[in-house]
Amino acid sequence: MRDRIDELLTSQGDPIDVVVVTFTKARNLRGYRRRFADPFPVVTDEELELYHAVDYHRCSFWRAYGWRSIKRYAELLRGGARMTKSGEDTLQLGGNILIAADGAMAWRYAGAGPDDRPSIDTIIEQVARL
Repeated sequence: MRDRIDELLTSQGDPIDVVVVTFTKARNLRGYRRRFADPFPVVTDEELELYHAVDYHRCSFWRAYGWRSIKRYAELLRGGARMTKSGEDTLQLGGNILIAADGAMAWRYAGAGPDDRPSIDTIIEQVARL
């Protein structure tokens, strides 16, 4: 997605604003932004109020930590990544939301698993529809 940020931001003709919402602890926001969300602003929803308001659910332990996840963690560890305990709800699912200029939710994508996100093409198409 990083290589298509400019396309996303101008897909409607007019610039759009992107805000990343996470439930990471406030003390982790700077690192989270650097690793996952740069150049976008990041806010935290530690109490999961927005997640509940837009009906994002939790997944089962086996959906979150099944073979796909184990394989991915093994790849990361082989690549030199370090695993740390976050203390956060690793079963909470996320998604993507587009808010129209009038403040109404114009589009919502709810992930079916921790690795389920819409493609950048899908997001650009939805932005263009606004």
